[in-house]
Amino acid sequence: MTADAGQQLVVDQDTAVRTLSAAVDRLVSTQRGAVSAAARLCADALMADGILQAFGTGHSQSFAMEIAGRAGGFAASNRLALRQLVMAGVATPAEIVNPDAERDVEFARKLWGLHDIRPADVFLIASNSGGNATTVEMAILAHDHGNPVVAVTSLDHSKAITSTHPSGKRLFEVADVVVDNCGVVGDSEVELPGGVTVTPTSTVTSAYAAQMIATETCGLLLAAGRDVPVLTSVNVPEGKARNEQLKARYGDRVMENDP
Repeated sequence: MTADAGQQLVVDQDTAVRTLSAAVDRLVSTQRGAVSAAARLCADALMADGILQAFGTGHSQSFAMEIAGRAGGFAASNRLALRQLVMAGVATPAEIVNPDAERDVEFARKLWGLHDIRPADVFLIASNSGGNATTVEMAILAHDHGNPVVAVTSLDHSKAITSTHPSGKRLFEVADVVVDNCGVVGDSEVELPGGVTVTPTSTVTSAYAAQMIATETCGLLLAAGRDVPVLTSVNVPEGKARNEQLKARYGDRVMENDP
């Protein structure tokens, strides 16, 4: 978004609203088929006593947090996070806060080893660029173990970059289902003087995609006459007690994360 010559550039909250709304509209109008395919994989996994395994690094952790461990989400969902390597004593805090942690295949392999991953599980992996080695390696590990992979990524951005994974592959190239978050190269869309841009869209569209997938998965479970084991907010009466009963079904397969 730029101003014509002689006009003052106006950037305000309405600019953000228009930009984000347009990105969501692109997602909704183009990704319904991919969302349905992702929901089908998730429903099949849950009906086979599988777990939804969610992973993302950087800001893409927000997608994993929409899938796993939140009110209204499935109890049978598990979030993999690089900081769990610190919690388990496998890595130091300095190693994990280093931006290069996103580009180290060994971190993905070590993180995989911390979790009880079973054949029926499905992976939902988010990365806007789709080119960070750690994220790509997690998808490859899942693929090699026979676990389906759903990728949420920006195809425009990913096709414009070179992957840091040793194979050269990008996330969309190793996924069974790809949901395009419909973002632009560089993520942020609103142009400011000097060539910089603001208003990134991937967090909003990825969260939107997460809830589209989760809600349609619920519908598929209901249509099959199956239980829909979703978590309740602990801030409502009996919410915590209900959640504890659900979590008992899955035990250590679901790792505890942030309070």
